[in-house]
This record gives sequence, C-alpha cells and structure tokens, in this order.
Amino acid sequence: MTGTVARFQQISRNIERTIGNLAQRPDVRRESDHYLANIRSVKSADDLLKNDRLYNFAMTAFGLKDMIYGKAFMRKVLTEGLDGPKSFALQLADPRFREFAEAFNFARYGGTATAFDRVQQGAVDRYLRIQLESEAGRSDEGLRLALYFQRKAPEVSSIFGLMGDPALYKVIQTVLGLPASYSNTNIDTQAAFIRSRINVEDFESPAKLDAFITRFAARWQAANGSGMQSAPVVGLSRSMLTSFDNSLLLSMQLLRGVNR
Repeated sequence: MTGTVARFQQISRNIERTIGNLAQRPDVRRESDHYLANIRSVKSADDLLKNDRLYNFAMTAFGLKDMIYGKAFMRKVLTEGLDGPKSFALQLADPRFREFAEAFNFARYGGTATAFDRVQQGAVDRYLRIQLESEAGRSDEGLRLALYFQRKAPEVSSIFGLMGDPALYKVIQTVLGLPASYSNTNIDTQAAFIRSRINVEDFESPAKLDAFITRFAARWQAANGSGMQSAPVVGLSRSMLTSFDNSLLLSMQLLRGVNR
C-alpha cells in the first residue's frame, strides 16, 4: 500500500492537474458554477448570510467550514470590516477571519464588494484546494496535514504563528519528535526550543518547504504504518457553535491569541 510520503510527492508533482480533475467532478463543478453565477448578486452581509448555499461555499473556501453555524459571529465579522482599529475581525487571533472580512468587504465597498476577482474565481480556487486537502484526509490524516502545511506555512511569519495553528503545530511536533503533552509546557519555553531548530523563513523556499514536509511525512508514516488514519477534526463542531454566543466565541479567539 502506498505510504504518506509517496502520496504527498505524487500530488505535489501533479497539483495543477489534480485540482483540475477535481474541478471537473460533477458535484464540485455544480457548486463552483452555481457560486460563480450567483455571487455577484450578493450586495450585503445579510444577503450572503441568508443564502445558505453561497455562504457555505464561501466559508468552506476560506477554511471556515467549522464556523458555518456561527452566523451571528460571522455577521459581526462582516459588518465591522477591517478599517477600524477596534473592528471585530482585527481582535481575533485567527487570521482566517481577517481574510474573509477583507474578501467580502461590504463595510468598505458596499454592494460592489463581490465584484472583485478574489471573491469570484479567487474563492473558487481556494475552495478547490481545500476540497483536495479534505478528501486526502479521509484516508490519510498525515497527507491532509502535509498538504495543509504546504499551503499555510509560507504565510506564517513567526514561531508563534506556527504554534497558534493546531494543524501546523501538529506537523512541527511530529518532525521534532515532541509528545502531545509538550503543548502543556510554558509557551515561551516551547517557542524558544522550536526556534532553535526551525527557521520560519525557510518555508518561503519551495525546495526547503518540500524537504521539511517530506521529513514530516516520513516520520508520520513510520509512526502510523501506511498512514491510513481518519481525518482530524480541527475547530468547533456544529453542536458547540449553536450553543455559543458572540462573547464566548470572541473569548476563545482571544485566548488562542496568547499562543501567537
């Protein structure tokens, strides 16, 4: 059975073709075509939130599928935008919310916010990449983590940024051979140790990034055999979200910020 290393290398070598094939699959193409045909008709945050099909697609595209059921929370993200220093999205530790607020920036651009390419084909491209990662994770958690790291690590500018993302930190822990319990160590101690062994700037180099991920995949494969594991659930479940209000969700986000 093909292992995590070989599967990652195979997908990486053929990433454009793999995503292209995924884009042509009937179920994926149907959702992408519907989104592109209708997103420009969305003129406000409320328009987006009321259209479940478009909203779900957009949230998935920006890696926020785990937050789909937190509509009151997302309404605050969208309506406050990013222009005020105290805007809601800027208070949150998770950069996904800022990315979403910037893309669907109704606060700044009003009804023309959805005219930008980042909201149209840009969102579809994001959706396809995340679908690729999600489907890879159904059979191999390590492969999903490897592909996620490949996409997100080059955007991280600090050790705390790596530590603040559970999936990225899982890859780091695996490469460095750190037990899960190491997360309970003092934050600054963790950061100092990781900084002594990892240069975040290396992830801006495709060759160094690929070498690091291959190292991860090899360690994952050695620890998990073929790598065939169920995909991780990172984030908040539906049942949790339906019982949380904005203040509690905000508190959780700000708490995550301590780890950055």
